Amino acid sequence: MMRAKWYWSLLLLSVLSCDVPLDVHAEDALIGNWRLKGDARDQSSFQNHGVNHGVKLKAGQPAVFDGGTAYLEVPDSKSLSLGTGNFSLALTVNTSADLGDVIGTLCSKYDRKSRRGFQLSIKNNAGVTSSQSNWHHLQFGIDNGKVDSQWTDHGQLGNAILIYSMAVHDGKLYAGTCVPGAKAAGHVYQYEDGKKWIDCGTPDKCNSVSSLAVYQGHLYAGTGKYRLKGSSLAESENPNMGGNVYRYLGDGTWKHCGNLSGVEAINGMVVYKGKLYASSMYAPAAFYRYDGGTTWTACDVPDGKRVESMAIYNGDLFATGYDEGAVYRYDGKKWTHAGQVGEATQTYGFAVYEGNLYVSEWPHAEVYRYAGEKRWELAGRLGEEKESMPLVVYNGAMYSGSLPLAEVYRYDGGVDWKNLGQIDLTPDVRYRRVWSMAVYQGRLFAGTLPAGRVKSIEAGKSATYDTALKPGWRQIVAVKEKSQLKLYVDGALVASSTSFDPAEYDLSNSEPLKIGFGAHDYYHGKMKDVQLFKRALSAEEVQTRFQQQAD
Repeated sequence: MMRAKWYWSLLLLSVLSCDVPLDVHAEDALIGNWRLKGDARDQSSFQNHGVNHGVKLKAGQPAVFDGGTAYLEVPDSKSLSLGTGNFSLALTVNTSADLGDVIGTLCSKYDRKSRRGFQLSIKNNAGVTSSQSNWHHLQFGIDNGKVDSQWTDHGQLGNAILIYSMAVHDGKLYAGTCVPGAKAAGHVYQYEDGKKWIDCGTPDKCNSVSSLAVYQGHLYAGTGKYRLKGSSLAESENPNMGGNVYRYLGDGTWKHCGNLSGVEAINGMVVYKGKLYASSMYAPAAFYRYDGGTTWTACDVPDGKRVESMAIYNGDLFATGYDEGAVYRYDGKKWTHAGQVGEATQTYGFAVYEGNLYVSEWPHAEVYRYAGEKRWELAGRLGEEKESMPLVVYNGAMYSGSLPLAEVYRYDGGVDWKNLGQIDLTPDVRYRRVWSMAVYQGRLFAGTLPAGRVKSIEAGKSATYDTALKPGWRQIVAVKEKSQLKLYVDGALVASSTSFDPAEYDLSNSEPLKIGFGAHDYYHGKMKDVQLFKRALSAEEVQTRFQQQAD
């Protein structure tokens, strides 16, 4: 009897001494436990030890990921085969608000060729033709090569001829429009559901809201007088110039935040190292930094050339151009030429996919991958189209929209692109465009010209937290529970997917588990206490874990 009491006392002491207390059932299902405080060893009984590729691992300190090439690779094993069952992934991360880089993928086990597995990322889609459409959004997705072949129509937005801009902010999707009437002005709309949109008003008097971006927790809109002849349409009779920036106060109210002197139309906006930047669509070339209030400071442009769509990547701001088929790089002080892109005469949009920067172009609808210095490698062409426009990373894959047929394509690696259909069928026009895109509520949304409509498609299943993740330390838990995905941040449920048949999603693959890398980018930040369970943690367990960690 004394020996039995001694045994149970020792067992209780060992459980209470764990860094992260677990109940017995959770311990039984724990298939990976990487504390990342000095090494990449797995503390679970399965011994799924990680191989370090440049992550800074210092004893007693959280792991540091540089956002460039560093990640941890856990070789595939039988214990890591997730199949069609439930699983949970818990980890604690620390991110910065003022990066000159994409935050990136937190964890993935995904086969790109079969599109099978899962991804957990903090997503940043910038340079989406003219908008920063997703900013620090947590996205958890699974796939098994599933794609809805039917596009869902969300209607025309008022009298819009073009869905010029899109951005997701504070749990809502917003879209800016171009309206050609003499007394009409560009609107901003907030998506409600189905084909229902809430009119958020007209920030300016000009015909377009050409750019949307989220900055310091607020939605900003850039305006422009779009020259419709550039899309082979009759010119707008609205004489008002744009070049203004507004901050949304809610309930259809906009606050003027200044004018970019000499700018007829703002093309793009992006946040870089804690500052908001904006560019001019038309000559003369202009590039401005927002310094608060109504103050915009003019910055240099590269050799007098226009900088258009903008994105951040590995510490620099990159910009496309309409004066030549090139890309430019800005370090916060000066511009350098980042190279000619194939035979392009104009470059259009960016995406950061699998740790690489991609750019779209005119006149061959090709997409190129940045190879460093001034080199760009061909990553294929969108059918027989003439222009590739927005690029977006969504649930493990990269997508693009085109001109003149307004088609959407998915990148399948190498130089291969899959046509997912034409989404603007307006007859008797020369050009149809897919100009804007955003990831929202687990779906890919796209806006068109000249129908002025928004459509969406779903690939696999995703739970997306459509609010910018706050910087600093955050506990994140991703759960696949029966027929639904769930996302928790700091113990609270923040997003769920639509329901699905789990039998259709066998996630088993032979790829390694990657901590700090995946379909988006290398992770930039700190991380600790990564745990993978072959069961679904309950909401109560997630809350308890957060409280224990906070204590």
